[in-house]
Amino acid sequence: MKLHRFLANDIELKHDFWLHDERLLHQWNNVLRFRIGQQVVLFDGKQHERLYKITELTKTEAHLAHVTDFVRKLPNRNVYLMWSLLKKDKNDWVLQKGTEIGVSHFLPLLADRSEKTGFNHERAERIIIEAAEQCGRGDIPIVREPMHVGVAVDQLHDKLTLYICEQDGEDSLEERVHDVGVLIGPEGGWSENEKALFQNKGVKHLNLHDFTLRAETAAVVVCSRALQ
Repeated sequence: MKLHRFLANDIELKHDFWLHDERLLHQWNNVLRFRIGQQVVLFDGKQHERLYKITELTKTEAHLAHVTDFVRKLPNRNVYLMWSLLKKDKNDWVLQKGTEIGVSHFLPLLADRSEKTGFNHERAERIIIEAAEQCGRGDIPIVREPMHVGVAVDQLHDKLTLYICEQDGEDSLEERVHDVGVLIGPEGGWSENEKALFQNKGVKHLNLHDFTLRAETAAVVVCSRALQ
């Protein structure tokens, strides 16, 4: 039987305890139809990931008995994905796949040629949590509110090794660098002012692919490469 994983926000994962979380209880009772004796995995995104057996279950509470601890699976590199906001549901796709790959920080960008400026932060967090629950990673990525390109580069160029992802870049990812930031531009490309900013801040130019990729594809490709 498949083991379901759930993020346990603000819940102390003791060896045996009563759970009263309304969100989890609704899923267990009404969506997944759990029964006494089934096992679930709970993780807090910070320290613990544990397997529990459901010994009692009602609409208002569940008693969980500890079975064993799991080793948390974490990304091997701290990757910041900074991408110009996309149209329709493409941002959702970037968040979901980026979480599955191992992105640590999501920072949506407002570029000069961005075609979209709105961003639902609450929805983004829900997508990330669900993706983390399903893919097995032991932490939850951080997603920030949209930020103008210039502000983001000013804040992060001293903290991260930054790369612009483009078709004709000449640099390659440095293997020993742990904190990496990758910038994905809008469909219309970076403006001249943004290019001048990148040059002034010493942002590297990463050759992403021989073919022209859509922005959402480029985001997944570069993050996958950075986390290898």
